[in-house]
Amino acid sequence: MQIKTKRLTESAMLLAMAIVLELVSKSFIPEMPFGGQVTLVSMLPVVLISYRHGTKWGIVSGLCYALIEMVIGAKTVAAAFQPGYFGDGTMIFNAIIMCLLDYILAFTLLGLGGIFRDKIKNPGVSLLCGSLVALGARYLAHILSGYILFSGWAEWFFTQDGFPAWGARLVESLSPSLLGWVYSIVYNGMYMVPEIILTAIAALLIARVPKIVTKVS
Repeated sequence: MQIKTKRLTESAMLLAMAIVLELVSKSFIPEMPFGGQVTLVSMLPVVLISYRHGTKWGIVSGLCYALIEMVIGAKTVAAAFQPGYFGDGTMIFNAIIMCLLDYILAFTLLGLGGIFRDKIKNPGVSLLCGSLVALGARYLAHILSGYILFSGWAEWFFTQDGFPAWGARLVESLSPSLLGWVYSIVYNGMYMVPEIILTAIAALLIARVPKIVTKVS
């Protein structure tokens, strides 16, 4: 019972820390025009839950975090169910896909952060690799969502004023389908790649504190 209570209490505290880091980030780091943002390693606490308590509990915590993210992003979620968000008319199916991929799946996958805790002896390397897998999985979820929902913006994105010349060359050389995938990879990578790098570095640093990377269960 003591272990269960400690697990619940610690997980709640780390989830709260993740939310605080995100909200602080929103106060001074600009958000991307179509969603997404680099944060102050706000996903690392969720990864740490998985490392300390195992991936099963990590997945549960990730799902809780996903639901909290939907509350934080309530304006975006609500707007997705309104006419015009995805084009002409109300596209409820698209809105549901967005909720499932960009929130439920993307943030639940952060629970994979502890996947290497029993496979790699070095805590720093283990937590770093787990962070790469967890955030990489989230990135893939956003890529899939971006392709399904927003690939129609690809040509505009790569040919807008101020975009490097290689963008126009991509439009000319790629099929619409492939261009859509490249668009989603590039757009989501603009915030996810820096986030992955920062989180991996932070994971390596905090792993130097033995108590932080102690396996609880």
